[in-house]
Parts: sequence; structure tokens; C-alpha cells
Amino acid sequence: MKREALRDAAVPQCGDYSFAVVVARFYEELAAQLLDGALRALHECGVAVERIRVLEVPGCFELPLACRKAIDSGAFDGIVALGVVIRGETPHFEYVAGECARGIMDVTLATGTPIGFGVLTTEDFEQARRRADRDGGDKGYAAAMAAAALVQELSTLGRM
Repeated sequence: MKREALRDAAVPQCGDYSFAVVVARFYEELAAQLLDGALRALHECGVAVERIRVLEVPGCFELPLACRKAIDSGAFDGIVALGVVIRGETPHFEYVAGECARGIMDVTLATGTPIGFGVLTTEDFEQARRRADRDGGDKGYAAAMAAAALVQELSTLGRM
């Protein structure tokens, strides 16, 4: 979904909810761009600064465990997972990207807690930079909006 379409959609109202943003810092510059986008989205959804906790992990392989521990703490209604895996000359890319995605989905399904998936899997650094950039793909923003929308939507299920 394009950024403009995301912004044209109704912005979830999540002022009563708490979020953890779990960010893999392996590519510092890209992680900072993704984090900036996620924080902008959560603030746009009405989430106060004190209701957001940023957790840093070394790389994408560590994201699923950190997401699970954040959920198990009972402190968060939603999670945003952010990171970058860039293809190299070895099969490392496939293992890290695939296991990260599978692990995050496993955590989501096991806990029932929404996790916005903001892990970029790209061919090179420049492609990742464009996808993370505020004026490009703004994928951190998109991942946080997805998490917020699902938190809001799932909260209505108990009221039906």
C-alpha cells in the first residue's frame, strides 16, 4: 500500500494503548529512519510518548524473541518490528530474512498480539534507504500504522 493511501485512510485512534517498537540496529542509519517513521505514525494515532517503549536488538534474527518478551511482559497492546536484511553473496540473507519473518508470525499467532512487520529485505543498501526514507517508502511508518490499525480493530471484537 502506498504511503499516500495509508495517510488517506482513517487514522487509528490508539491513545489508550501501549506499543513497543523493537528495532534491529545492524544498519544504524536505516534503523533510525525506520524508527522515525514508526514513532511519527504512533504519535499520529494519538499514542503518547510515555506509552511507547523502544527496544533495540543487534539484528533481525533477534527480533522474534524480543517481540515475544515484550508481549510476555504484559505492558504492550501492539508491537512494531523494524529492521533491514540486505542480500549478500552467501545464503545468509535467506536464512535471516526467512527465519525473522517466520519467527515474528509465530509470535503473533501464539500470543494474539498484533505485530507490525517493518523488516526490509532488499538487494542493496540504496534500495533499503529508499524504502526506509520518509520521502520514499516510509516503511517504518507503514508498519506502525498496520499495528495500530489491527490493535484498534481487534479491540472491537470484545464489544460485538
